[in-house]
Amino acid sequence: MALPQTQTAVAIAAPRQPLTRITVPVHPPSTGEITLKVSYTASTPLDLHRADGGLLIPQYPSQSGSGGASGTVVALGPGDTKGLQIGDKVSVFAFHGGKEANHQNYITCPAYLASKIPDGISEQAAATVNVNLCTVFHTATTDLGLELPWPIPEGWEARNKNDGVLIWGASSSVGIYAVQVLRHWGYSNILAVSSAAHHGYLRSLGARRCFDYRAEGVVGEILEEDGIRFVLDCIGSLGGSLAPLKKIAKKGDRVAVMLPVIVRDATMDEEPVYEMDIGKVDGWAEGVDVRGARTHFYLDNELFKEKLQPEIVPTLLAQGVVQPNKYREIEGRDMVERAQNALDELRNRSVSGERLVWRVSE
Repeated sequence: MALPQTQTAVAIAAPRQPLTRITVPVHPPSTGEITLKVSYTASTPLDLHRADGGLLIPQYPSQSGSGGASGTVVALGPGDTKGLQIGDKVSVFAFHGGKEANHQNYITCPAYLASKIPDGISEQAAATVNVNLCTVFHTATTDLGLELPWPIPEGWEARNKNDGVLIWGASSSVGIYAVQVLRHWGYSNILAVSSAAHHGYLRSLGARRCFDYRAEGVVGEILEEDGIRFVLDCIGSLGGSLAPLKKIAKKGDRVAVMLPVIVRDATMDEEPVYEMDIGKVDGWAEGVDVRGARTHFYLDNELFKEKLQPEIVPTLLAQGVVQPNKYREIEGRDMVERAQNALDELRNRSVSGERLVWRVSE
């Protein structure tokens, strides 16, 4: 098909202002790139951080959307496009903005940022997968130092298979994929922290034991567990998750915190406050190795760049190793209203154990 020259996109006009509609170019694919017509996208806390706090926005208006999308391949550039063909249904974690921004009719991106959607997986579900699954692989290997070889060698066992991995915010999108991935790679001592409503689900995914973060004695309960060596904080809230984790982590432990650190949450009345430098978050016990997790750097790993989205993600989905996020579809009269409604749901903190997806194409 012939690509249109321009398209509609959702943009952030200014901090804490209503989203707006802008017209931007449609970029034909260059060498190694694909163009997809977007069907669905997912809104994430990062979208809220950008819209309310101006996080990582150099100038306005700024196109929104970095939480993943799904759609149909409509154009291929020359060179290596990872075996994709016109008409393939794909999901993407494309995050460089501009022609890769997720909240627009067409995305043009390198083929290595796309995954062919396996049979039996809906486009809505697929839109929730890539960003969080990529986050798990990058954070587990780069920040926690855990082994996730691909493909898994016959007879392979992880060196730290019996060490405790504590996942705070385990019912979050990153959390549920972390439980599933670590279980599949043979880590047997997965400890999940979430609201009690999600404990049955997390056990079914592979958590050995679950803790209710609302329970008054949750820190004491966790400290009774011997052998915790790794901590994944999927929340990154200074007064929420980090406060108890500072009491739990001990010398020699490795802690990975999803950035940004939320110093103050956005509300309908207050602007948020963020911190991107994990080194400025003090109060840890001596000898705790604390890292700030930055998913976008996963491309520094050559294996992940070439294999993570084109091969690993679709294979794990097709084999049923990981289940996609539970999702809720957000409605609205048009693209901008659907994006705004999803943002408001995130701002009102009405999202738990699910991702918000919405239709892009009219």
